[in-house]
Amino acid sequence: MSDLWQVYAVKYADRNQRTRADSFIFDDHKSAQHGMDYFVWVLRNGTREIVVDTGYDASEAAQRDRPILRDPAVAVGALGVAAETVDTVIITHLHYDHAGALDRYPNAKFHLQAAEMAYATGPCMCHPVLQMPFTANHVCDMVRHVYSGRVIFHDGSGEVAPGVRVHCVGGHSRGLQVVEVDTEHGPLCLASDAAHYYENFMAGKPFPIVENLENMLSGFDTIRALGRTDARVIPGHDPIVAKLFAPVENVDFAWRLDTGPVGSFNPLEGQG
Repeated sequence: MSDLWQVYAVKYADRNQRTRADSFIFDDHKSAQHGMDYFVWVLRNGTREIVVDTGYDASEAAQRDRPILRDPAVAVGALGVAAETVDTVIITHLHYDHAGALDRYPNAKFHLQAAEMAYATGPCMCHPVLQMPFTANHVCDMVRHVYSGRVIFHDGSGEVAPGVRVHCVGGHSRGLQVVEVDTEHGPLCLASDAAHYYENFMAGKPFPIVENLENMLSGFDTIRALGRTDARVIPGHDPIVAKLFAPVENVDFAWRLDTGPVGSFNPLEGQG
């Protein structure tokens, strides 16, 4: 089994009725439109697939009035990944758009930070503003998986598989973890919501949903160090990803990330 992985982004939803005030603290152009894409990610090494995050399904979409374009568990099938046979899923954090529909992966073990489970089930959830990004049923599903022996907890940094490591950075959520992946083209960091957009970490502009601002800002340094270069850091929700990376052949909602951006890397051009 190779320790080098291919990495793919799979888009399952988008939301365009947003402004820059929804994306950045202290922005100079708060009312300007600023869209968001929703992704899950797939790692493959020729003999095995690992899914990073599970997205949210149509039921959650209806409850939050945030429609999806396609079911994320079905969307990964376009890459030849059958959700029911996946044995490893990394959950970067338990927010609704990253940890919904866990039952769609009935044979998987879930890798999660212990701090995230404690946060999502602890006294902080008595505060509506902190509770808002979580869905109780998703958290309860994960608790049930704990009791059935299907959750592997990490405390800080840990190895998920040869060539795949997680690192807790917190900030956006207390137990948010990022994924470091070894590829043929060099290391790559799936930042998830440690940086929703390139502009967050490249311009030092925090995202407004934040549990610990200091940890969020320190996390920008961590993901840049893990990726070695900014071009090897993949933000969690930036529509620019779809413009920078090569699309998967015959799939208009998936992009290959490990080979690097196609053409020049100028994600902040025209931003702000």
